Amino acid sequence: MDRAFFIMGAALAALGVAAGAFGAHTLRGRLTQDLLTVFETGVRYHLIHALGLLSVAWATTRWPGPAVNAAGWLFLLGTLLFSGSLYALSLSGVRVLGAITPLGGVAFIAGWLALVWAVWQG
Repeated sequence: MDRAFFIMGAALAALGVAAGAFGAHTLRGRLTQDLLTVFETGVRYHLIHALGLLSVAWATTRWPGPAVNAAGWLFLLGTLLFSGSLYALSLSGVRVLGAITPLGGVAFIAGWLALVWAVWQG
């Protein structure tokens, strides 16, 4: 799993940088400041958890097991739900999409706690 999580983390990081550039160069002036801030929040958490996936890839080589694998999948799920919903909300203006965002936040928290558990048990 170390290789898979590293590839996913690196790919998510590249996508996060591209999303940040898109927001800075294309969306600025097209979105309200509030919606641009929502988009930028999505980018920030996207990039943080891309790095989190890279740390999971390393952790699988040091403390392999189901908890560290769960952390990786939870970071991926959290990025899709949290950042994805914020991207969709900011680009569409459909505020109800914000109801999905907390599910991604819960996945992020659970991922970090799973990583703690993996290291603790290791």
